Amino acid sequence: MPIDATLPYDDQNIFAKILRGEIPNKTVYEDEWALAFHDINPQAPLHVLVIPKGGYVSWDDFSARAGAEEIAGFVRAVGHVAREAGLTGPGYRLLTNVGLNGHQEVPHLHVHLFGGRPLGPMLAR
Repeated sequence: MPIDATLPYDDQNIFAKILRGEIPNKTVYEDEWALAFHDINPQAPLHVLVIPKGGYVSWDDFSARAGAEEIAGFVRAVGHVAREAGLTGPGYRLLTNVGLNGHQEVPHLHVHLFGGRPLGPMLAR
């Protein structure tokens, strides 16, 4: 069910629990700024979620409150995961959902990294 991304951060969300080690995941990459892991319901041959280690509800929240070093570290982590997966040549898609209309389901910023096949257009007109 989509969430209201304007609400305060909920430290009981599933990604916060993953960050605390309370829920297992299939880690792809981790550094001081981000954790990347395989999605449990993949929508492409490669479907990785990249989350910041800080408590941010959405891209809007992150871009407004995170420091420049944290933003740079997170963006670099996303790029690192794509490069390590060999996706820079064939291409890939990044997606982040924000709020009700964006159908965001977890109140912790996460970037979906899709690849491994042609992904087609985003939306049919």
